Amino acid sequence: MTTTVTAAAVSKNFGAYQHAAVRDPVIITKNGRPRTVLLAYEDFVRLSKRDRRAELTAEFSADEIAAVEASEMDPGLDHLDEELTGTKSLTAKNAAG
Repeated sequence: MTTTVTAAAVSKNFGAYQHAAVRDPVIITKNGRPRTVLLAYEDFVRLSKRDRRAELTAEFSADEIAAVEASEMDPGLDHLDEELTGTKSLTAKNAAG
C-alpha cells in the first residue's frame, strides 16, 4: 500500500521512509500536493525500461506504412480510443474522406 507523507515528515525521519519505499512507493507532498515519489531502485530500473520509444514516420519504408495502415485494434481494446483527444472528430473526419 502506497504511503503519502509530507516533505517535512520525510526530512525528520528519512531512514524510516527510505526503508518503507523498498516495499512500496512513498508519495511526498509539499503544500498538500503530491510532488515527488520515493521508490526502490529496482522499481526505478523496471519503470525506466518501459519508457516509450518514438520513431519518425518519415523514416518508415513504404512496406512499414502499409502494414500500419492495414493493422486493426485487438477486440476489447476500443476503450483505448477514449485516451486520444478528439478521437470522435478524427474518426468522423476520416470516414467522410
